[in-house]
Amino acid sequence: MPSYYFRDILLGDSVVAGPNSQDPGRYMKIGETQPVTGAVAPREHAARDGVPAPERAGTAPRDTASVMGIPAEELSPQVRSAVMTLMGEVDRLKRDLEQSRKRLREMEDVADQDPLVPMLNRRAFERELARTQSYTKRYGAKASLVFIDLDGFKEVNDVYGHAAGDAVLKRVALLLIENVRQSDVVGRLGGDEFGLILMQTGVEMAEQKAASLLEVLAGTPVEFEGAELSMSASAGTSSVDETPDIATALARADLAMYEHKAKNGG
Repeated sequence: MPSYYFRDILLGDSVVAGPNSQDPGRYMKIGETQPVTGAVAPREHAARDGVPAPERAGTAPRDTASVMGIPAEELSPQVRSAVMTLMGEVDRLKRDLEQSRKRLREMEDVADQDPLVPMLNRRAFERELARTQSYTKRYGAKASLVFIDLDGFKEVNDVYGHAAGDAVLKRVALLLIENVRQSDVVGRLGGDEFGLILMQTGVEMAEQKAASLLEVLAGTPVEFEGAELSMSASAGTSSVDETPDIATALARADLAMYEHKAKNGG
C-alpha cells in the first residue's frame, strides 16, 4: 500500500488524498490498493490545499481539539501518548537551552569583569576599543581614548599596605564611572592604570575631560583606617578615529600620559 504524509490524509473520512504512482490525480480509499476513479470532490480539494473543508450535510460538527494540528480523535492512544511525550521533551530541551545561554552570558560577564573594581578588564576594554574604531571608520564618527595613571601609588602600598591601595583603586574606579556618560567605556588596564573611550568626542574635548577628571580625583581623598590618602594622576589622550589600529591609539595615549607625568613630576 502506498505511504502518505499526515497533511495528505483527509482524517475522519474513508478517502485519503495523497501521491499515487499510478495516477497522482486520483485518490485511494483506506485499505485499498487501487485508485478510485471519478472527479475529485470539492471537499477533498479543500482538505488537500489546507483550506477548512465544509461539513457535509447531515454530519455532526467535528471536535476542534487537536495535537500538532491533527484532530485528537483521529489519533490512537499510543500515537497520542508518543506525540505528547515528544512535545514535552522538546519543551524541556528549550528550557535547557535557555538556561545554558544564561549561564554562558554570566560566564562572559565574569570573564570581562576586572577582579577588583566594577569595570571592564584590559581584554574586554581592548575589544570595545576595536569595536569603537570600526564604528568610527564606518560612520565617520569621532571617538577619543584617555589613559589615566595614578601618581605615587607605589608609596601608598609601601606605607599603608595593599589593602589601602585596593581602597584607592576602588574609589578611583567609582569616581571615573560617576563622571562619564553612559555611552562611554571605562576599564582598568592593569595596576593603577585606567582607560576611557569617549564616544563622539574629538581629542581637544577629550583633553578637557581628562583634565576635569584629574581635578575630581585630586579633590577627593580616600579615608583608610583613620588616614586621609590624597590622590593625583596623570593623563594622556589619542584619537581613535584618526589612528590606523587600536595598537597605535593605545601607544599614543600611553606616550602622552608619560609625557604629562614627567612634566608634572608624577
